[in-house]
Amino acid sequence: MKIAVMGYGTIGSGVVEVLEINKEKIAKRAGEPIEVKYVLDLREFPGTPIENKIVHDYKVIAEDPEIGIVVETMGGVEPAYTFVKKCLLAGKSVATSNKELVAVHGPELLKIAREGNINFFFE
Repeated sequence: MKIAVMGYGTIGSGVVEVLEINKEKIAKRAGEPIEVKYVLDLREFPGTPIENKIVHDYKVIAEDPEIGIVVETMGGVEPAYTFVKKCLLAGKSVATSNKELVAVHGPELLKIAREGNINFFFE
């Protein structure tokens, strides 16, 4: 399965690192390999392992039929809400720990996920 991570700060880079370090265990539990295809960020990361995965427009993620799961790690309400909503409407499951986003828009995002038969995970 191919996934995207939105935001490459402390949390986003940690998510990517954990997925890479534990890829065999995760693949075994998931029943298939998990590959980070895109990392959304405003910055460039030349010389790093993710430099070829960086995108600057969330639409690349939302419109890619290979992406099944999006991990939102940007924080705050905007632009996270717009990006998450568009990804859910595009049929992608979304995972987030963004408490502010969930507090403000959680019911709406859960409804979109239920109606699309996908998941909106938050912890």
